[in-house]
Amino acid sequence: MSITPWNQMPQQNEERTTALWMKEAQKGYIRVGVLILLNKRSTHGYEIMKEIRSRTKGFWTPTAGGVYPILRDLEEAKYIEGQWSTLTKRKTKVYKITDTGRQILKSTLIKQGEIANNINQMFQEFATDVLNVQTRKIPTPIMPSPFTPFLEEKLEDDEMSVAKRRKRLLLSIDMLQKELKSLDKKQEKVRTKRQ
Repeated sequence: MSITPWNQMPQQNEERTTALWMKEAQKGYIRVGVLILLNKRSTHGYEIMKEIRSRTKGFWTPTAGGVYPILRDLEEAKYIEGQWSTLTKRKTKVYKITDTGRQILKSTLIKQGEIANNINQMFQEFATDVLNVQTRKIPTPIMPSPFTPFLEEKLEDDEMSVAKRRKRLLLSIDMLQKELKSLDKKQEKVRTKRQ
């Protein structure tokens, strides 16, 4: 049996494969998104689904069949705890993050920064090697994170992570200033040619 190379697959297969890959990635990201939301305040599953859908402007639309198993797994792992509440006419389970959950969340967000950096490098290599497109390195702070919609406030920072982020930001500023100067020169050349 021969396997069709990815670049020779019909368009429909490419779209289907991409959709499946994105769905798998979203499952992991929703798990972290749930912890981020519960780090802000205790809430119930339906509110978590609503909040994820709202914050991602509908890009992620988690269902009960996707969120409640995640909540159950996080609770079994002791990253969150749930307590039944009867504040409304319906009995609902309200979840809150535990100290262990906060530690896992902090470690995950640090690791996510490293992953984003590595993925950025691989995309740049692909663009250069396969697509023959010359790219400029884009420092991590400029790259969007799948967790950006959830991060209105930062978790506690230690001195090392603040220094690392500051260094990356300074590199970003330097890169952007060089790019701006280059564009200014190009713009001036265009103006000179028109005159």
